[in-house]
Amino acid sequence: MSRKLSEPSLRISYADSIEEIQPEDWNRLAAETSPFLKHEFLLALEATGCTTRESGWQPHHVKVHDLQGALVGVVPLYRKTNSYGEYVFDWSWADAYRSNGLAYYPKFLTAIPFTPSESSRFLLDPKLSSAATIRRIADSVMEHAEDLEMSSWHVLFPTEEENQCLQSDQLMSREGCQFHWFNRGYRDFDDFLAALSSRKRKNIRKERQSVFSQGIKFQVVRGGDISETQWKHFFVFYQSTYLVRGMQGYLNQEFFMRIGQTMPDNLFLVLAKLGDQIIAGALFFQDDKKLFGRYWGSLEEFQFLHFETCFYQGIEYCIQQGLSRFDAGAQGEHKIQRGFEPVRTFSNHWLRHPSFAAAIGEFLQREKDYMREYRQQAKELLPFRKS
Repeated sequence: MSRKLSEPSLRISYADSIEEIQPEDWNRLAAETSPFLKHEFLLALEATGCTTRESGWQPHHVKVHDLQGALVGVVPLYRKTNSYGEYVFDWSWADAYRSNGLAYYPKFLTAIPFTPSESSRFLLDPKLSSAATIRRIADSVMEHAEDLEMSSWHVLFPTEEENQCLQSDQLMSREGCQFHWFNRGYRDFDDFLAALSSRKRKNIRKERQSVFSQGIKFQVVRGGDISETQWKHFFVFYQSTYLVRGMQGYLNQEFFMRIGQTMPDNLFLVLAKLGDQIIAGALFFQDDKKLFGRYWGSLEEFQFLHFETCFYQGIEYCIQQGLSRFDAGAQGEHKIQRGFEPVRTFSNHWLRHPSFAAAIGEFLQREKDYMREYRQQAKELLPFRKS
């Protein structure tokens, strides 16, 4: 039986680039936890200028070594000078700090940049006692934040188990809601539809038929087969999604092309075509169990094209590949009537200023009550037939 390492035997330090950590060491600890936690994904963000001091995402990752010098744990960590690309919103907290003459930035953030997807945030060797080690790391990060005069530390979208380990008077828990689709052993898309009420089933069929009757067809292109031209098309679509809101996308074309080369088995494009023209596209990621819908865009509006490209194509893929769950991204109440169920998400927050910590703690408790009611109401709107 393997011996559990005792907590005093650990040394904790910090890396200002993921390049300071060998890919095989990082990926061994990540252990296929999520495609977004791969060394290749996080390095691509750094190498293409998406996570830098200038972008407000300066890497400062946690490294945990045992006394023999072996790397036994890593935690993604960033010095943030803004709150862009986080999907757990704290802009009002920053405004409150500013109104009182205090600086909210810089802050520490443990998250996957620009990716609101739940997975482990504390990547640990199995020999470690996870709960005790998480608390030890948390104490170290908070002490480090004090030394650097960071306003706060935020852990976004951890697992429920990590959230429970982190909860304390100092690291407050916050709850949110996303909508995920679950594969309950469906044989095909029609089998999934059979689980819905008659009216909802007819609505989805009508939406799909509307898309196909416009002459639109779909092509799935695996990561390693995506051509430079197809990446260029997709990047135009990606940018268009932000431009309609007067914003620029967080990611650049070089990033997408790089991950297509370095982690091709974890991603694919769904391209919508009208004749010979590519009119829309969505980028999906996957691991052995889950599908993740991440980025989408189109040249112009086509009725129901978004739902088909981003949701129904993904559901069909999950069924065909035997994937158990489809995380289609943050927010989106329009997902409910298409079979995406409300799931609880978590984040944890430490604030150095005691008065603000107390005030935000009260807010988070009221918000939890609201989110609990919101999830229940969303569950009651699901389209499935009543048993």
